[in-house]
Amino acid sequence: MKNRNLLLPELLLLLLLLLPLGASAQKTRDINMCEPSLRKSCAAYADCQGMDGKYCMCGPGQELISETTFRNESENMCQGMLVLLLLTLGPVQKLRVSAPTDCAPWCPLKSTCVNATACRCSPGFSSSSGEIFTSRLDSCDDINECGPPPTVSCGKFADCQNTEGSYYCMCIPGYVLASGATMFMDESENTCQGIFFPTWTPPRGIKSQTLSRFFQRVQDLHREFKPDFVQNTIQDLIQGVDELLETPEDLKALPRSEQHRVATNLLTGLENSLRNMSQALSNGTLTFNASAGTDLSLKLWEQGDRNVILSQNQVKMMLNWDVVHDSGDSGPSVVGLISTPGMGKLLAEAPLVVEPEKQAVLHGAHKISLQEASPVLLSDVISAFMSNKVTQNLSSPVTFIFSHHSVTPGPTQKVFCVFWEHSQNGSGHWSTRGCTMVNSRDTSTTCQCTHLSSFAVLMAHYDVKEDDPVLAVITYMGLSLSLLCLLLAALTFLLCKAIQNTSTSLHLQLSICLFLAHLLFLIAIDQTKIKVLCSIIAGALHYLYLASFTWMLLEALHLFLTARNLTVVNYSSVSTLMKKLMFPVGYGVPAVIVAISAASRPHLYGTPTRCWLHTDKGFIWTFLGPICTIFSINLAFFLMTFWIVKKNLSSLNRDVSTLRNTRMLTFKATAQLFILGCTWCLGILQVGPAAHIMAYLFTIINSLQGVFIFLVYCLLSHQVREQYKKWFKGIRKTKAESEQYTLSSGTMSNASKHSVENYN
Repeated sequence: MKNRNLLLPELLLLLLLLLPLGASAQKTRDINMCEPSLRKSCAAYADCQGMDGKYCMCGPGQELISETTFRNESENMCQGMLVLLLLTLGPVQKLRVSAPTDCAPWCPLKSTCVNATACRCSPGFSSSSGEIFTSRLDSCDDINECGPPPTVSCGKFADCQNTEGSYYCMCIPGYVLASGATMFMDESENTCQGIFFPTWTPPRGIKSQTLSRFFQRVQDLHREFKPDFVQNTIQDLIQGVDELLETPEDLKALPRSEQHRVATNLLTGLENSLRNMSQALSNGTLTFNASAGTDLSLKLWEQGDRNVILSQNQVKMMLNWDVVHDSGDSGPSVVGLISTPGMGKLLAEAPLVVEPEKQAVLHGAHKISLQEASPVLLSDVISAFMSNKVTQNLSSPVTFIFSHHSVTPGPTQKVFCVFWEHSQNGSGHWSTRGCTMVNSRDTSTTCQCTHLSSFAVLMAHYDVKEDDPVLAVITYMGLSLSLLCLLLAALTFLLCKAIQNTSTSLHLQLSICLFLAHLLFLIAIDQTKIKVLCSIIAGALHYLYLASFTWMLLEALHLFLTARNLTVVNYSSVSTLMKKLMFPVGYGVPAVIVAISAASRPHLYGTPTRCWLHTDKGFIWTFLGPICTIFSINLAFFLMTFWIVKKNLSSLNRDVSTLRNTRMLTFKATAQLFILGCTWCLGILQVGPAAHIMAYLFTIINSLQGVFIFLVYCLLSHQVREQYKKWFKGIRKTKAESEQYTLSSGTMSNASKHSVENYN
């Protein structure tokens, strides 16, 4: 019985092999059963092939147990290779075979699984067994489309570059794609054109024979330029610039502004020409040293390079190649550095623009006010460029190490890393934007910049002016006195019941806002160490001063409405209107202005030296604008009030006690206008020769606002003076009673002591 079981698979296989022999051998005309009209179903893992008689065939990776073809799906016995192998083996042999449920573990790299029994190479790869294979020994290898022999055509002036699983076409050195792209896929996309010498014209309006000769030389190079001889053209151009800067001749006689225009033209033109022509270089590094010291270094990217270092006699540049590879320009990746020592002659006395943050550092270090700078060049002027034309806000900074003659900055001098920033009129100036000094020694300075341009190291000599100690004393003493008067005025308006009305309510809110604003100014205006805190302080000052001016506006409105109703002595309507407007306008309008300002430009709250508003982008006008508007409205209210009083006072009832005296009413109106904004208008006028005088007037008058309020609304008020007298009498009475009580206590104590002594 056991032997029968062992022979059963072999007998089954033999039976399957003998079945086709019983079929009829009669030959007939073959009919293509795979035609659409007669197409038969072959079932799973099989295809209709239209062969003689038997038109079905197992698919890839499948086989019949007996033959390779069959007639219809009822005869479909397509099995996987491993299943067929199991059927032909005995039980002991079956144990030695482990058929995987998935082909992924044994399919090689760069391939995918097919029906869990075979593998197919990914696009761009092939195996020795064809597209689909079942052997574990096969591998998928890269197809070299570029040959030899090549299977693709890139066209003229282009080379095929093979990559793993793909390829691309690229213009040969000296040619670029017209579209500006870096690569293409086939000949139909080929627009390779020769690299050209860019147009370079002289600056307009400059009359110089030396400059004319130089540009004639440039035009000759432009006309004769050939990409195959690009190195010779570059060297001739550098030599021409070197000779021009060595002997500028009549250029030295030009005005400084025109010399700066010439320098700007030379720097930009040279950079553009070298950037364009360097793409025609084949590979490696190009260096050239002209006789007068002009040096050029060019470096082309090579496979495996990550960092680039270009060194010359007076400067070293270091950057990452990733910065260059961000380019969308065609051609090879190139980095260039050119030193032009003679350029300093044309850039003498060029202005320096220092960022506000760097000015603040200088101010904090020397306790001075920055007036203007007269820079002195310490290093050669260098220009850095690369094939990537987008050189603003680089992904990683570029490092420059400048060598220069020994220098030790004085107490009012500072070394800066700067670049030449072009202006719209063709000139330019030195700027520190985007450049930071990392380290500075006597003979070298290290700079880092986030953009590429023309750079240098210079030392700025500052005309300094010490802070005015008298002005500082006036500010602190005046504001302290103003705070005391505002506190007394607020207490008076709050505690004096006899004078409490709409007018005193306005005075009270004005006094509170000014008191808080002056107090915050005194204790926190210089708290710039914590930026967030400084911004909050600046925002609070912005709000409090705007609120003060808004309450001043309400004061002027109330005064006008009061004067308008003098003839009928009707104050009820005025009081009702003011009660409705007071708090929504007094505190709401400033809140809206500050909220909009903070939401739009929060970073402009707080400067490096003061917790106040930045002047950049006109942000200071979020404060000055409302002030000027309120001052104009107050002036209109004052003029109308004065005119109404003058016109109608003669007809007033003599029993109108508080407004009977024309001189007092006029004085209050005048003082009101003075308080309502004249002081801040003086602050706006701190420009020009009279700036120093205006600064004194602004400081004195602004710091005494509290004194004016206390004087006009308290000391000059009859009711307030009467209330003060009552308070003083009460204080004296209390003091007298206290002294009398103390005296009585002392007398009784002495009497008691005397009685005790007599008793003893």
